Amino acid sequence: MSNETKRNKVIPVALTIAGSDSSGGAGIAADLKTFSIMGVHGTLAVTSVTAQNTYEVTGIYDISPLIVRKQIEAIYNDIGIDAAKTGMLSNADIVNEVANTLKSYDFPLVIDPVMISKSGSTLLKEDAIKVLIDKLIPRATVITPNVPEAEKITNIKISNLDDAREAAKIIVEKYGAKAAIIKGGHMMGDFSIDVLYYNGQYKEYKEKRILTNTDHGTGCSFSAAIAANLAKGFDVFESVKIAKIMITQAISYGLPIGKGHGPVNPNAYMEINYHKYLTYLEMKKALSLMKENEELISKLIPEISTNIAMALPKFYTRDLQDIIAVPGRIRNFGNKLIFENEPEFGASSHVARALLKYMEFYPDYRSAANIAYNEKIKKVVEKLGYTSSYYDRKYEPIDVKETEGGSIPWGITYAINISKKPVDFIYDLGDFGKEPGSFIFGKNATEVIKKMIEVSKLI
Repeated sequence: MSNETKRNKVIPVALTIAGSDSSGGAGIAADLKTFSIMGVHGTLAVTSVTAQNTYEVTGIYDISPLIVRKQIEAIYNDIGIDAAKTGMLSNADIVNEVANTLKSYDFPLVIDPVMISKSGSTLLKEDAIKVLIDKLIPRATVITPNVPEAEKITNIKISNLDDAREAAKIIVEKYGAKAAIIKGGHMMGDFSIDVLYYNGQYKEYKEKRILTNTDHGTGCSFSAAIAANLAKGFDVFESVKIAKIMITQAISYGLPIGKGHGPVNPNAYMEINYHKYLTYLEMKKALSLMKENEELISKLIPEISTNIAMALPKFYTRDLQDIIAVPGRIRNFGNKLIFENEPEFGASSHVARALLKYMEFYPDYRSAANIAYNEKIKKVVEKLGYTSSYYDRKYEPIDVKETEGGSIPWGITYAINISKKPVDFIYDLGDFGKEPGSFIFGKNATEVIKKMIEVSKLI
């Protein structure tokens, strides 16, 4: 394929040369998902078909080396390859064929030296390891071994960062890879630190260690992300940096499915921003409706002002930063509502804490607002047929009262335990120095505002 053909492509193309995973968590399934979310077109050359799930591999069928080569050639001769990665190569003949085939091409290559599965099954035979070291590693732009794999390749024990640095340097200077990154997942400590050696320089990529059982496919997605970024033209340092951010999110939001190690979730890298955008649009729509009906709604605004909040879908909602609201709250001035700022994520504490706790019981209810509480409001709520519950702070335990931010979550739990079902309104009956108030809940922000409007019409 000519360079001219490459320049005419509308999207970068990445190739994965790897095995299939019937559970969809690792191998070519993970690679193609990762390629997609990183913005490149994914292609594949299947090396092996495995029968596996989250806790065991029950069968492996290796593809003919000739067919592996023909898959690579078919992709290159038609649409081109901007970068590639290898995963499970299984046996010496396949490793040898892949190494010989890739000699003909100069695109960047990432090698994930897959040797052992999460369940402990051998995925690269002993005789294949020597071929990988002798023939494939010298072709690598980046190689991404974990600690056991790096120990196998270098024959040194890796117990700390200094050992990892030594191993990375050996893989580059002795075995010929352009860059080597020793992944820190198997090392101890509060942080997972990956050590890269490239162009005579060390660089460390550090993230808080995530203790989870949803880490199947970590190495596949990480190496695929590096390959995708190389395909887009990023250098090695930047490609690894972006991949580290992506894989940290993918592990953090892994999918708790199956009986063993659930898969990482590379889609989180894209989906969180997607849901933030949709949630922002919904909030803007609700605030516009609120402003259109401000004279009505102003009747409901308490002395402490009001706010409306909306969370990301429950799977992606962890804390206050995952909930959008209006900074500085919404104030009432002469029957007009004052919005001083655009809605932002992390802008609410009061309403957001109530919503976080409510979503633990009923995750479909993603929005809440606070309004005043009095007998008139209570009677209108009943007349409209809305459901309600309450909490009384005189029953609040002393240790909760003394815990910063603890009262509202306790109150929401108290009210839900009384109702035993989702409710539209929860009343805070107040306390000494604490103004009574109400929380309104709904499945989205527009629904909450509509409930406000209906109540305010009858006040």
